Amino acid sequence: MQTQTLLDDLCFGEGPRWHDGKLYFSDMHDHKVWAVTLDGHKTLIAEVAQQPSGLGWLPDGSLLIVSMLNRQLLRWREGKLEIFADLMNLASYHCNDMVTDRKGRSWVGNFGFDIFTGETPCNAELILVDDRGQARVVAEELAFPNGAVITPDGSTLIVGETWGARLTAFDIAPDGSLDNRRLWAQLENAVPDGICLDEALGIWVASPSSNEVLRVEQGGHITHRIPLENPAYACMLAGEDRRTLCIFTAESSVPEECRTRRSGRIETIEVEIPGAGLP
Repeated sequence: MQTQTLLDDLCFGEGPRWHDGKLYFSDMHDHKVWAVTLDGHKTLIAEVAQQPSGLGWLPDGSLLIVSMLNRQLLRWREGKLEIFADLMNLASYHCNDMVTDRKGRSWVGNFGFDIFTGETPCNAELILVDDRGQARVVAEELAFPNGAVITPDGSTLIVGETWGARLTAFDIAPDGSLDNRRLWAQLENAVPDGICLDEALGIWVASPSSNEVLRVEQGGHITHRIPLENPAYACMLAGEDRRTLCIFTAESSVPEECRTRRSGRIETIEVEIPGAGLP
């Protein structure tokens, strides 16, 4: 299976979302949020000084953007950025990816520790931000909660624990709390970064440690592996039929190297089963 390059010359692409006929994403270390069509035309959406990551939308159509370094969730509307929720007192380290449901509730993960300075790994929390910007911790002791998906019926959230090399599932309670924590899949020789869900409830996993994306079913059975030249950090099923798998790769995730090399790419490949659920 051979990928095609949709876009290159990125610092470090993250948080891809298919929305209104375009692929939205954050170029984290270039401090920009972009939208690109599948024929390669890109549009600058916003600039985020403290590094953008996860993206989502409120019911009114305004865009939510994780601002990593200052641990905030921002709202972009009518050409302006504003603070939607301040997570500094809830997140133990830099915020990262998130998933937002159709009610405008967002579950935001964070690193838990400084991965670039050799700090001892420690667990982190998952934070719920409701549609009014009120925030609270809804899950703890997660090993770097990263990419997350919500099943099409809105009942289950599945999050990748990068340092745990596993996908963990929760039931979503009516108030957005997370219950019934359970192992969805343990990965071998791979770690989950960004993830996306398909109609058969298989999850595509970007695994930077093994330079691949893989499709895993509940219980851990791997049905597909797509090897790549560089590490894969995020993925999204895009296109009108949601069968174009967009894979975000880069030579490195170290900020200085990302900005110097600009090796980030969006690679694409067609798959059989279309995307479903959120994001």
